[in-house]
Amino acid sequence: MAPEEVNTLFFISSSQMFSNSDEAVINKKLPKELLLRIFSFLDVVTLCRCAQVSRSWNVLALDGSNWQRIDLFDFQRDIEGRVVENISKRCGGFLRKLSLRGCLGVGDSALRTFSQNCRNIELLSLNGCTKITDSTCNSLSKFCPKLKHLDLASCTSITNLSLKALSEGCPLLEQLNISWCDQVTKDGIQALVRCCPGLKGLFLKGCTQLEDEALKHIGAHCPELVTLNLQTCSQITDEGLITICRGCHHLQSLCVSGCANITDAILHALGLNCPRLRILEVARCSQLTDVGFTTLARNCHELEKMDLEECVQITDGTLIQLSIHCPHLQVLSLSHCELITDDGIRHLGSGPCAHDRLEVIELDNCPLITDASLEHLKTCHSLDRIELYDCQQITRAGIKRLRTHLPNIKVHAYFAPVTPPPSVGGSRQRFCRCCILL
Repeated sequence: MAPEEVNTLFFISSSQMFSNSDEAVINKKLPKELLLRIFSFLDVVTLCRCAQVSRSWNVLALDGSNWQRIDLFDFQRDIEGRVVENISKRCGGFLRKLSLRGCLGVGDSALRTFSQNCRNIELLSLNGCTKITDSTCNSLSKFCPKLKHLDLASCTSITNLSLKALSEGCPLLEQLNISWCDQVTKDGIQALVRCCPGLKGLFLKGCTQLEDEALKHIGAHCPELVTLNLQTCSQITDEGLITICRGCHHLQSLCVSGCANITDAILHALGLNCPRLRILEVARCSQLTDVGFTTLARNCHELEKMDLEECVQITDGTLIQLSIHCPHLQVLSLSHCELITDDGIRHLGSGPCAHDRLEVIELDNCPLITDASLEHLKTCHSLDRIELYDCQQITRAGIKRLRTHLPNIKVHAYFAPVTPPPSVGGSRQRFCRCCILL
């Protein structure tokens, strides 16, 4: 369907679209209730096409009961605000889930009309809708009390006023994404968590004004929290995160990548308080050491994904502990962990996670890794991808041997081309491709 067809569909009248002859055989043979049931299984594109077949199909295809879940991201992102208004009028109270992710043309006015018409909305994604402001959250607060999931990532005009409004009108909120809303401070977080005790997911990536005080409010009021993303919240320290660990015992996913102030103290707190932890992302947290990861591994046996990129102090000792105590490990990033050697990979490859669990391992820029590590990984039958960029001691022959055991594995590596010899009889200097790029 062409990009203009959704706009057209919701604005031209039936008399413009269809002829007077509308009695197809299928309409005579099947009752409208059965056709409506069939239409309920169709996606947005197919429904729009059916709506252009005949007048009767237009009525059935655009019936609000067929439009309980709408995702326009993969369909059309250049819609106008008035289309959202018209969709909301047609869907009304039937609509439960709507994604307008990336719809740059949608603003506060359209979303006010939407809020008034779709008061049963439970999941709403406005990710990247950069025109919206606090006014939209005021509308949602006033008209949408059943809202549970709200994505406002990259809506940079959002401030503390939005969080205060949501806290007053959307007490059932379970998941909120305000990543890159860098005007939000501890005051907004405090207002939100005090009135939304059921929060299970908070995505605060890039909220650079947040400090430990905000985390203390989360730890005190969000006992059901499962997922917390604080990536690049560079002002936070162990003090705030320890409060989170002590107050949020159900925590399963934590991202603090780029929070350079944290130390082993947070790993100890996670190990002692959050035994259900499955995902830990601590990339570029260069103060973390084997001591902290030892405590973590010995207490958090359900770990599945760990991003330890640029945790430059860790050694094979961390891998030994993970291999012993974390049998469910599936994804492990060790990029730029320059102290890791073949011996650490040997322990990992012989651990309980290796044979059936480990799917991805990233070893970019680990200069001590050699072909011996690939030999240790050849029994990891579930291994799907391995990253080996700038591992200077890895050879093509080693990768070829690995592929004989794991033929479907994706190996990402780079081998610098050999510098060609100087041209005979010419004075122009010649460079390899790497030198040209540099």
